[in-house]
Amino acid sequence: MVFKKMLSALGVGGPSVDTVLANPNTRPGLALDGQVHLLGGDAPASIEQITVGLVTRVEIEGGDSEYAGIMEFHRMAVSGPLELAPKQQLAIPFQLPVPWETPVTDVYGQRLHGMTMGLRTELAVARAVDKSDLDHVAVHPLPIHERILDAFQALGFRFKHADLERGHIRGVQQTLPFYQEIEFFAAPQYAQTITEVELTFVTSQRGVDVILECDKRGGFLSAGHDVFGRYTVSHADADRADWVQVVDGWLRETTSRYGSLRAQGFGAPHGYGHGHGRGHGMGGLVAGAALGAAGGLVAGELIEDAFEGDFGDFGGDFE
Repeated sequence: MVFKKMLSALGVGGPSVDTVLANPNTRPGLALDGQVHLLGGDAPASIEQITVGLVTRVEIEGGDSEYAGIMEFHRMAVSGPLELAPKQQLAIPFQLPVPWETPVTDVYGQRLHGMTMGLRTELAVARAVDKSDLDHVAVHPLPIHERILDAFQALGFRFKHADLERGHIRGVQQTLPFYQEIEFFAAPQYAQTITEVELTFVTSQRGVDVILECDKRGGFLSAGHDVFGRYTVSHADADRADWVQVVDGWLRETTSRYGSLRAQGFGAPHGYGHGHGRGHGMGGLVAGAALGAAGGLVAGELIEDAFEGDFGDFGGDFE
């Protein structure tokens, strides 16, 4: 009996958990529907809580080094305390809202190289080892994202890589403790001015802040440097503009100034209101992430390396 209790505490013969998503594909601002399936073990089990949460890989700077960590950034309780009988089967439905700022992982039906996203289920078992499950999730762009990404492709930019950087961009209202950078090699018509462009979307229910970071080439007597542009568009603008022309205008304006962060609002066709601040390098724009729970979000909880093996890169470039 003592041996069985010891095995149960180690998770042997205990309850198991398996989450089944109705559809692993979603978009920012929508929801993930699914069921948590429980199977009782060899003995009765007291379940303290069942939670589901979105997890992803984030690049984190520490001193002079940078490393990747698996971060849970959004969590919801599916069930409170319950008793699970031996071999009992139980299915608990849930609907998890997807935050508006959730980064895009899949474009044109392919995984963005460098991006991972999963739904983690945690089963907290009294006096025993907690159980968990991880399911892959695909986050697709909203229409406004698609129009802007389509414009980059139409202008000849080639996708390079995407990742998440821990921190906040100054002057931009963020709820998550990281931001996404989608990197492109410069299109031929811009190659004499810039080498690469990093595109960041910070999305809300109202619209999107679009931040551009252009790696500007140096001249005969000047060194290369990064320049920045910030532009604000609403979701309603997705089908109201020639986005190739708009994005081309953003790029030309951004690269025409040294280290400028310009704030633009999408008003009359191709007419914008301006305001700007100075900053050199992303260090001038990024503030450190403040950790702690806010608005129901788990802001920056690094979870165990046990999930690292499930978070291999998927390949499949955005072309």
